Amino acid sequence: MKDDYHPTAKARLKRRGSILAPVLITTVGIGWLLTTRGVIPGVQWVWVLVLAVLGAFVLFLGIDKVSIAVGPSLMTAALLSILRQTGWIAIDTEIPVLTIVVGALWTAAYLLPVPLPAWIREEPVASSPRS
Repeated sequence: MKDDYHPTAKARLKRRGSILAPVLITTVGIGWLLTTRGVIPGVQWVWVLVLAVLGAFVLFLGIDKVSIAVGPSLMTAALLSILRQTGWIAIDTEIPVLTIVVGALWTAAYLLPVPLPAWIREEPVASSPRS
């Protein structure tokens, strides 16, 4: 058996990224159905589910300093949005709590020994030979 196929990180990212559109369309459909069926009336499910799915998708792409902060931040925003829309918290609580969560996750990403994403790392620039 020939074992010479080693997809590059870029190819893996492209393959994973191609599933984003169908997953988001499905999420919008589920949110739309939950809204029209009156599941927890007053909650804009499309918005909440898109936030949550995008957060999970960011983590699905791989764990790095950006995904550690962005993924859970989006999922927290979804949860806080549900709490605000159902009257458990007010907007003047939601925004400061989300700000604290983003700051704490950003700090954790800075301190944890996780790599920078490939698109941030500096690639050495090959110098062209002068003729």
